[in-house]
Amino acid sequence: MNNFLPFLVLFVVIITQRVTELIIAKSNEKWMKKNGAIEFGVKHYRVIVGMHILFFVAFFGEKVWLNRGLSSIWPLLLIVFIVTQLVRLWAITSLGRYWNTKILILANAKVIKKGPYRFIRHPNYFVVAIELLVVPLLFSSYLTAILFTIFNAIILSRRIQEEEKALQDLTEYVDAFQNCNRFLPKIVK
Repeated sequence: MNNFLPFLVLFVVIITQRVTELIIAKSNEKWMKKNGAIEFGVKHYRVIVGMHILFFVAFFGEKVWLNRGLSSIWPLLLIVFIVTQLVRLWAITSLGRYWNTKILILANAKVIKKGPYRFIRHPNYFVVAIELLVVPLLFSSYLTAILFTIFNAIILSRRIQEEEKALQDLTEYVDAFQNCNRFLPKIVK
């Protein structure tokens, strides 16, 4: 199979990264709940987990069964992928113990507005959106890229709405982020 080794390496790297993130998230969840955090979005969280599992299945299937090759613009796509991973790491470390894959809110906690959060409200969601497009495109898996970009947009429209409402109700989120866009930094004031 052409270009299977690079695909397999990237696939294993991303799976390993996700498992590591889930371990971090679980540790942070325990700490936050111990400190009184309230969880929101339980129902749609299961849908998000399911979508991400299906993403890996679809990506693997499209690459292997349809014998998708490496994209002709793979160096550019790989650079975009690496940059998004750096932004992801920056977002996770900026939130520290508050970072999670779930919506967990500590009432009256100070909203963190450092790292990439100085520029956009949801850098991690931005990274996931780019990743769900770029990773399949690296291996010409167009169906996976299109379908999961659409699925992610639908799910995020609900998740972000619920997360922002919880933050508005329990923290000073509105004041902290009133001049900050959701995904893209403001270019002009």
